Amino acid sequence: MKEPLLVIALGGNAIKQAHEKGTTEEQFHNVDVTAKQIAKIAREGFKLVITHGNGPQAGALLIQQEETNGIVPAQTLAVCGAMTQGQIGWMMQNRITYRLHEESINIPVCTIVTQVVVNQDDPDFQDPTKPVGPFYSKDEAMKHREEKGYIVKEVKPGVERGWRRVVPSPEPVKVVESEAINSLIKKSIIVIASGGGGIPVKENPDGSYSGVEAVIDKDRAGFKLAQAVSADKFLILTDVEKVFINYNKPGQKALDKITVKEAEQYMNQGHFLAGSMGPKMQAAIRFVKEAIITSLNKALDAIKGKTGTHILP
Repeated sequence: MKEPLLVIALGGNAIKQAHEKGTTEEQFHNVDVTAKQIAKIAREGFKLVITHGNGPQAGALLIQQEETNGIVPAQTLAVCGAMTQGQIGWMMQNRITYRLHEESINIPVCTIVTQVVVNQDDPDFQDPTKPVGPFYSKDEAMKHREEKGYIVKEVKPGVERGWRRVVPSPEPVKVVESEAINSLIKKSIIVIASGGGGIPVKENPDGSYSGVEAVIDKDRAGFKLAQAVSADKFLILTDVEKVFINYNKPGQKALDKITVKEAEQYMNQGHFLAGSMGPKMQAAIRFVKEAIITSLNKALDAIKGKTGTHILP
């Protein structure tokens, strides 16, 4: 029997929590917790492709570039994307390999630095939506907007520190390294790819690629990755066990199993914010096959149908 292929999309906040400073030790600890869950899923007989966000890490790296620009040249946002892909990919590769060994599972793990083609005419360049970096209070966010020129938006309504800096997040068009990724999957290697949504690039007339100043949403890129590898299931892990309508409002309701049509109706009614649950639901809708949204600690239960929000054709 063919092993089912599962694409797992992990949020950057699963690697750095909002209340943490983001030290190497903190991030390794969080990745190790994630790795334990991934090893348990691998034990169930799934082939795995893993992608992850990098919002907190890319935002922190941007601050470092700005603050040290008079000492060393600031790197572009595309380069920051590449740097965080390498950073997080190594951490995940390191801890997943160890946790697989602990489960007596002999499967290699490989990270591919991945480029993703975007359209430079994407409307998000005019109205950025992708949160990066730390969370701020409203007063802090307004101060950064005034003093540093940040574009800031409220991404978690009703939360004291619910504001973040946002940057352009264009739609992913094509995963450049899809052939290499599929070759590794055929060899039953666990692949970590499209980290941080992939390095955003434009395709030039001569066939080369150039970096673009943006951060691709990891859920949208995860859908494009799942499509490129013909995944059987698409698992989106976030900080809630289930998706809610009327979130943090009267009439809040958790969603269990819904159809794509129902999900589209909720999207059109404005239940899911552009900077948080919106891209996750959009990616789930586009996947067409079964997509699941849940929290990291409920991942295995959700795959078994015991919890999570399941979006079905």
